[in-house]
Amino acid sequence: MTGGRILVVGLGPGPEDWVTPEAHQALAIATDIIGYGPYVARVPVRDGLTVHATDNRVERERARHALELAKAGRIVAVVSGGDPGIFAMAAAMFEVIEHGDATDRGVDIQILPGVSAMQAASARLGAPLGHDFCAISLSDNLKPWSIVEKRLIAAAEGDFVIAIYNPASKARPEAIFDAFRILCGIKSPDTPVAFARAVGRPDERIILTTLAEADPSIADMSTLVMIGSSETRLVPRSDGKQPWMYTPRSYGRKP
Repeated sequence: MTGGRILVVGLGPGPEDWVTPEAHQALAIATDIIGYGPYVARVPVRDGLTVHATDNRVERERARHALELAKAGRIVAVVSGGDPGIFAMAAAMFEVIEHGDATDRGVDIQILPGVSAMQAASARLGAPLGHDFCAISLSDNLKPWSIVEKRLIAAAEGDFVIAIYNPASKARPEAIFDAFRILCGIKSPDTPVAFARAVGRPDERIILTTLAEADPSIADMSTLVMIGSSETRLVPRSDGKQPWMYTPRSYGRKP
């Protein structure tokens, strides 16, 4: 085995200030960058760096390419938006290693965390993740929609705050509408709901509403949808700005 390495790097949601010092250090020593085109474009070009930008939905191909480069002695940074361990490249890397040959398991691999979309959205909103929560992706590319439905029902009946990833795309525009129909059948109509789009980027948009009044059509693949629990509250602000959305740390206590 040569001295190659793989660094799976989380770049956060977008702002440079949200990229960790550890991630910056990894990018500075990498000989190769691999990732989805828009994420790779966020890495400054420099001498000695080879860039391998790919299309979406080729995660396993990226992982295999990274392994080949690392076994040839390269230091490879595989970049993801947000955190690489949440619906992203870290799992894809280990899927390939699990089913690959024995030499893959000898590669030095490090996962470098980043600010996730739900953390960024939560910070903008206040503290909606202050109590128990779950994250559910509406994408059915790698799992059947019946499993998505089952998990939405379980999360709603369990009274979790729900962070919804990948709410809508051109290929499946109805998924978010189906999800809201499920949630509306279980949760209170006055449950706080937030649509947090492109948090931290110039086109950021935050919309606060309720489950009954929510318009699912405003969600796209850049949107994180936050569905509150029965305890989640909106707290008005004296400056007239958008209320804070938060979920108390205790459960079942009157305010």
